[in-house]
Amino acid sequence: MAVRIQPARRMTDIQAPIMPIIADLIAANPDTITLGQGVVSYGPPPAAIAHTKRFGETLNEHRYQAVAGIPELIEQIDLKLANENSIGRDGREVVVTAGANMAFLSAILAIADPGDEIILLRPFYFNHEMAIRMIGCIPVLVDTDENYQPVLGAIEEAITSRTRAVVTVSPNNPTGATYSKQSLIDINSLCGSRGIFHISDEAYEYFVYDDASHFSAASLPGSEGHTISLYSLSKAYGFASWRIGFMAIPTLLRDSVIKVQDTNLICAPVVSQQAAVAALRVGRSYCDEQVHVLSEVRRLALGLLGELDDVVTIPPAKGAFYFFLRINRDVDAMDVARYLIEKHKVAVVPGDTFGTVGGSYLRVSYGALDKGTVSAGIARLVEGLSEMPNSLARS
Repeated sequence: MAVRIQPARRMTDIQAPIMPIIADLIAANPDTITLGQGVVSYGPPPAAIAHTKRFGETLNEHRYQAVAGIPELIEQIDLKLANENSIGRDGREVVVTAGANMAFLSAILAIADPGDEIILLRPFYFNHEMAIRMIGCIPVLVDTDENYQPVLGAIEEAITSRTRAVVTVSPNNPTGATYSKQSLIDINSLCGSRGIFHISDEAYEYFVYDDASHFSAASLPGSEGHTISLYSLSKAYGFASWRIGFMAIPTLLRDSVIKVQDTNLICAPVVSQQAAVAALRVGRSYCDEQVHVLSEVRRLALGLLGELDDVVTIPPAKGAFYFFLRINRDVDAMDVARYLIEKHKVAVVPGDTFGTVGGSYLRVSYGALDKGTVSAGIARLVEGLSEMPNSLARS
């Protein structure tokens, strides 16, 4: 009897990554301005690049290093967490990972068994939902309010005997919302009282605007036993391709996380870790300068999008570098994204990939563009949405 060769069944129900699909459409339509990719317009600090030029002079630098991270990087991370996030090391461990995505996957592998539940707030970051499904766990989706803020009562109602964690992303991808300090305190307290973990993804911690501020739940007294904090250099330091992130985890998870990391990666690329040491020594002032410029880009984009008052709704977005537009028509978001690329040469990401229901949404990213390019891109978006044909409406 012939053996049927096929992929694992568990992978068939996982959504395909949207960014390669959008990238293919962009490639087929030259001169498209992308408002899709969640990257920044700047690169790493010059000191980080200079530091790597000395890498490789000793044989030991070409060998495996400590699974949790090289000592000099751990030292810089400890200083950063203490000085910027008010997070100490008592009851916690730090593990350097290949980006915050890997940190998230390591966290859920360490805390959840197949069939366990992880609560995500909708709209969710799509790679989180994909990772949960890949390991045989169940993402439980809890709606946020009309401004994409958490609803504590809804989260509490969603907790069952199989719940292992509640995930928050603040500042948020995809919405740009920044959760209030009180919301994060309430969620962390709820998790502690119910014996579950709070996974706090803080990859966009430096990207806040106007009167918004960032708060780390792991700074709360008594949070060290149930709070998992995820960080990344990808955005703040223009480090996306270097793949360096880190996690602060309860000590009780250290052995489990080290098992995952040793199996999956052994250690984050050492050359990237060395670059990260130099970047963290430069410090957040490097990013703050970039965010000042980015805030002007954001202001400009908001002004241009204001012309679409009758076409889309733009909830408050005081963090990250995203707007999550709600289209005031019954259309398919992927059809709209395809139309905008093919007819108006501007790319955005359809909201369906972030788990949206009951409407059509688009994620607009302005982080990778300068003022001139964002003006042109938003102008094309405004024109395209204003001229959106009736044929795109759902039948």
